[in-house]
Amino acid sequence: MELEFFCEPGTELDWYNFWRKYCFDWLVNDLGVNKEKLRLREHAKEELSHYSNGTTDVEYEFPFGWGELWGIASRTNYDLTQHQNESKVKQEYIDPVQNKRYIPYVVEPSLGVERLLLVLLCDAYDVEKLENDERTVLHFDPKIAPVKVAVLPLVKKGQVKAKAEELYQKLLNRWNVEYDETQSIGKRYRRQDELGTPFCVTVDFDTVGEGESDPAKLGYVTVRERDSMKQELVKIDELEAYLSAKLGC
Repeated sequence: MELEFFCEPGTELDWYNFWRKYCFDWLVNDLGVNKEKLRLREHAKEELSHYSNGTTDVEYEFPFGWGELWGIASRTNYDLTQHQNESKVKQEYIDPVQNKRYIPYVVEPSLGVERLLLVLLCDAYDVEKLENDERTVLHFDPKIAPVKVAVLPLVKKGQVKAKAEELYQKLLNRWNVEYDETQSIGKRYRRQDELGTPFCVTVDFDTVGEGESDPAKLGYVTVRERDSMKQELVKIDELEAYLSAKLGC
């Protein structure tokens, strides 16, 4: 994906530095990529294209070593000048404030979609050693996790199942949500860890007041957070607001 940013001659290096920082910060702050595995590598003069007065690669430390993720180049006025020479059509911009004409300079951040996906997968993937077990987990930033929430009924029958299905349909109006009622709750947690799902919501007997349940937990669900594996009781009426705050969306 290429973005052509046009600017006034003489300001291109300021905009070049702006885009270097913007791209780096977007990876870290918006996508959650590990900052320690990113670096900016400025091209030496002998590496520069003949038309460039500044080029930087954003590099990521893949399992196989450092590699380019994103190229940011100040291409001067080469692109539009070439268009003008070949098409014989003027590519000048008329600045209405300064009342002058110029061929805009270009700063071009160029990013590979597939390479970015590879970075996100490499950065999120982990195999954690637990006390008596291990788990495979994708630590996606909640904002980019493909599945945001999983709804898990403790049993697949009766009021528990009915309430879980109702909750699933409600949350589905806002997020991509999984519903899973197969196998033990522990195995279902592990499946969601492998998907990178940030939160699992378990509906049990206490939630619906069925059987020998705890009256103090009526109307509550158990929310389990992926990375810490900590569990918290949340009122169903407050669940959507709770998840929205945690997911950032």
